[in-house]
Amino acid sequence: MVLYIIAALLVFGVLIAVHELGHFLAAKACGVRVNEFAIGMGPVLWRKQKGDTQYSLRAFPVGGFCAMEGEEEDSDDPAALNNQGFWHKLIIFAAGAAMNFLAGLVIIFCLYAPAAGFYQPVITGFADGCPLERADGLQTGDRILSIDGERVYIYSDVSLLMQLNQTGVFDLTVERGGEKVQLRDFPMERQTYTDQSGRSYSGYGMYFGAEEATFGDKLVYTWNNAVDFVRMVRLSLEMLLTGQAGLKDLSGPVGIVSTMVQVGEQSETVRAAVENIAYIGALVAVNLAVMNLLPLPALDGGRIFFLMINGICRYVFKVTIPSKYENYIHFAGLVLLLALMVVLVFSDVGKLIK
Repeated sequence: MVLYIIAALLVFGVLIAVHELGHFLAAKACGVRVNEFAIGMGPVLWRKQKGDTQYSLRAFPVGGFCAMEGEEEDSDDPAALNNQGFWHKLIIFAAGAAMNFLAGLVIIFCLYAPAAGFYQPVITGFADGCPLERADGLQTGDRILSIDGERVYIYSDVSLLMQLNQTGVFDLTVERGGEKVQLRDFPMERQTYTDQSGRSYSGYGMYFGAEEATFGDKLVYTWNNAVDFVRMVRLSLEMLLTGQAGLKDLSGPVGIVSTMVQVGEQSETVRAAVENIAYIGALVAVNLAVMNLLPLPALDGGRIFFLMINGICRYVFKVTIPSKYENYIHFAGLVLLLALMVVLVFSDVGKLIK
C-alpha cells in the first residue's frame, strides 16, 4: 500500500511539474525572463544559476513553479511578462494546460501501443431473447455513432453514456451498410442474460468484438480517448451546474491519490497496477488541462480571459484594466480556490474514515 501511495503522489506531483514546465518553455521561447524554475516545493535541496534563471530541486515532490519577471508585480525589464504583447502572453498562459494535455496523450499512447487491437462500438451479436434485435431496432454489424446526442468515440463510451440515461429511452445513431440510421425514442432496459459460458449477467444483451489495430489506428484511438476525457470533464461540470451532482461527489488531491491506491491494490499484477494508475494519471492530466482553462480568477483561463478583455478595451476604448486590480481579483480567486481545496481535503478524509 505504501508503494502505491508513493507512486500516486509522484504521478500527481509530476503532472503539476509538467504544467509548470509548459509555462517555462513557452516563456523562454517568447524571450521572457524566468527568475526561478523549481521542481518540487518546500526547502531547497539543490540549486544552480544559469543565465537569468535559477534552477532548483526542492524537498517535496508535489509540483513546482515557474517564477517569471513581471508576473506578480509590474517590472521595467523589457523581458518581463507584463511588457509582452498579446500573443506572447496567450502562448505562455495556455502552455501549461497544453503540456498537461500532451502528457495525457503520451501516457495513453504508451499504454495502448503494445495492444494488438481494440474493442469497437460495433455490434457483433445479441444474447438469446434480446428484444433490441429487430428490423426497426438494432442489428448485427451496426456501429454505434452516438447516444442521446453524445458522440461515441471509443467502445467504453457505450456503457458510460447508457449509464447516464435514467429514462430507459434512448436516441441512437448507428452506421448500417455505409448509411446513418436514426433510432428515436428507442426503449432499452437492462435484463438478465446468460453468456456463452453459462453465467448470468445483467445488461442490454449486445455483444461487441475487437478489431486489429494499425499504428495509425492507435494514434486515432489515443486522440479519441483524450477527447473522451475532455467530454467527461464537461459532463461533470454540467452535472454540478444542474444540481445532478454536489460537493460530496467531488474529489480533491486526497481523493485522487486514494483512488489510485485502491486501483493499484485491486489489480491482479504489478504490471496491471502500474498501467491502471497510469491510466488514471492520464485522466487527471487532461482534467488539469481543461480545468485550468476555465475563465476563473487565479487559473490560466482567468488570465487568458483578462488578457482578452484588456485587448478589447485597448482596441475599443484605448484603455486597459490596471494590473494591480487584476492581481487583486486573481488573489481573491486564489483564496477561494484554496478554501475549496481545504473543504475537499476534509471531505476526502471523511470518506476514507467512513
